[in-house]
Amino acid sequence: MLFSEQFITFIILVTLIGSYLIDNIADFLNLGNLNQPLPKEFNDQYNNKKYIKSQNYLKANTKFGFITSSFDLAIILLFWFSGGFQIIDSFVRSFNFGPIISGLFFTGILLFLKLLISLPFSIYSTFVIEERFGFNKTTPRLFFSDLVKSLVLSAVLGGLLLSLILGFLEFGGEFAWIMCWAVSTIFLFAVQYIVPTWIMPLFNKFTPLDDSPLKESIFKYAKSIDFKLSNIFVMDGSKRSSKSNAFFTGFGKNKRIVLFDTLIKEQSSEELLSVLAHEMGHFKKKHIIKRMMIGVFQMGFIFYLISIFISHQGLFHAFFMKEISIYAGLIFFSMLYSPIDLFISILFQISSRKDEYEADQFAVETIKDSIPLINALKKLSAHNLSNLTPHPFYVFLNYSHPPVLARINALKSYG
Repeated sequence: MLFSEQFITFIILVTLIGSYLIDNIADFLNLGNLNQPLPKEFNDQYNNKKYIKSQNYLKANTKFGFITSSFDLAIILLFWFSGGFQIIDSFVRSFNFGPIISGLFFTGILLFLKLLISLPFSIYSTFVIEERFGFNKTTPRLFFSDLVKSLVLSAVLGGLLLSLILGFLEFGGEFAWIMCWAVSTIFLFAVQYIVPTWIMPLFNKFTPLDDSPLKESIFKYAKSIDFKLSNIFVMDGSKRSSKSNAFFTGFGKNKRIVLFDTLIKEQSSEELLSVLAHEMGHFKKKHIIKRMMIGVFQMGFIFYLISIFISHQGLFHAFFMKEISIYAGLIFFSMLYSPIDLFISILFQISSRKDEYEADQFAVETIKDSIPLINALKKLSAHNLSNLTPHPFYVFLNYSHPPVLARINALKSYG
């Protein structure tokens, strides 16, 4: 036996409670940083009333996050130690399905329960907090339409992948983990290919950018850096929120650069070009490929560990299970893996912040001016009521992008 059930229980409990405490300490420190005055770089974007509003937005979300995380932790512990996993497993086994169908049923019930618990919090966040601060544009009909579409997509795509993984782990022998790794890698790349053209249009309307001096300047810039670009798309983000953004997605002929319609209203042509130059910089610097390859290797590592722990008796005893199953083992392993996942996620955040600096530098060096991107970041932060003075520990744990002031200072040095 690799580990006793007591040791496994201890590790998972320490991770759950430790993560909860660390996150809340980071939130507390982050709120403490709100006593800092408005950074002088933002004097042209904020008045005193708007700055206070941005601070209140952070306070509201932090307080709500504390309530949500506390409730989630309590529910997880209550469900675990009241034998909830065994109750569901007994119910699933009563139908005498095969291991794959039973696994889909077991996982589906757990995910459905999680959805029911999280739904009221999601509704409150959207229709109370976001509404109070002037961001929400989502109607109840659109909210539940998105929810149904997400559930169907998750059931179809997630169910297909989970069926294959359960089948390989159940019948694949000692090399099952390699088969799971291979099929998950194929699935990852396939999803990246189909998301821009098949899945995203289910939720939003993507319209090619109209012929204009902006479009002409973007294509001229793309040609100057040898970036193959067939079109730029405008997304109707305003139907859900007034917040602004831009992003790059997909690869090959299906890659897309997308601007929110709200961003176009807020930014000048020069600022929009600088934002797109940043997004193209991620591609030219191979950040997207790098992240996907890291993800692929991480999946291989995870499936190797799964092959070791998937039928470990102590793992099942820790969750009060009477019978060992591949499908329940996947759920329990994900909880046992949490300490490693926390460490890896921090490393990913560090790497992501480094990539953002590189994409900023690429934009400045190719446009030959730092001012447009600085102004774009300032407007974007002000429009979205971003936290201008986050605590370093909070940034370390949670930020995939550097704080906006750090980015502005770096941009000044590039320029």
